[in-house]
Amino acid sequence: MEVKNLTIEYPINIGTVRAVRDVSFRLFEGETLGLVGESGCGKSTLGLSFLRLLRPPGKIAAGKILFRGSDIVAMRQDELLSLRGNRISMIFQNPLTSLDPLFRVRDHFLEALRSHRSDIERSEAIEISGRILEQLGIEAKRLDEYPHQLSGGMRQRIMIGLGLVLEPDVLIADEPTTSLDVIVEAGFVDLLKDLKKRYGISIILISHNLAMVAEIADRIAVMYGGRIVEIGEATAIFGKPLHPYTQGLIGCIPNIELDMERLVSMPGRPPDLVAPPPGCPFAPRCPRVMDVCRDSMPPLSAHSPSQEAACWLYEPEGQGKPVGSGVHE
Repeated sequence: MEVKNLTIEYPINIGTVRAVRDVSFRLFEGETLGLVGESGCGKSTLGLSFLRLLRPPGKIAAGKILFRGSDIVAMRQDELLSLRGNRISMIFQNPLTSLDPLFRVRDHFLEALRSHRSDIERSEAIEISGRILEQLGIEAKRLDEYPHQLSGGMRQRIMIGLGLVLEPDVLIADEPTTSLDVIVEAGFVDLLKDLKKRYGISIILISHNLAMVAEIADRIAVMYGGRIVEIGEATAIFGKPLHPYTQGLIGCIPNIELDMERLVSMPGRPPDLVAPPPGCPFAPRCPRVMDVCRDSMPPLSAHSPSQEAACWLYEPEGQGKPVGSGVHE
């Protein structure tokens, strides 16, 4: 999958919210890409765009989403219905609100299977569903139960099962551990690793939990103000983050092995996307801000074989210039 110069807008009474601005990246075969950032940075909106599930009046204003040579942005509705769940699947944030409370678990699986495979017999569909559940550590007899009869961890695994039952090429997991405790979350991370090996699928893992993403992601894309400000291999991002925002995010992670009396914090708040700043969206909060940062947005450029960042600190226009007084100083 490849995203090219994607911009997503939401018209509102006082203007237009550009929730995603000029985003480009590639998702490679069999990799896990972590999409991280604060709430409101555009992660979930970007994830929904891959299946054209944006709520009206949200729309893709510009750009392309290429999958197997086809542009999802330009697809007809019948083509989208064939794509959703079948080739690209999504795990939504809250499984309890995503599962129909009037449907038994088996009904959810039957609907998914028979919508895309009309020739499949009911008995075969139930057998496939039971096998998927058992691979996820849930007894097949749970197919007869309703969502409210299952624990939070089980409901999350049901959602994973629904995402995998049609053997998609890409699985999008949007904040999949939000409703889970730390023990179940650890089991979920192990489960995703196992599923990736077993099915060979590509995964986009959307989360604000960097510690969890570090456990599974091959590469990480950091979003801020609707843009990707840094992207690269997970080891490079965590070993030597380039963008000041990425450095701030990693500095906020508690680490019992480090002798720190206080956690690093980032004052301020994300930018107003109705009237974003003219330059780098992180400039008002950046401890290393320069004049050029306030005037223009830096390009997303490669600064090592495995890492790209959108920061004037690493561009000729910003090097050698005095550092301004940021909010941290």
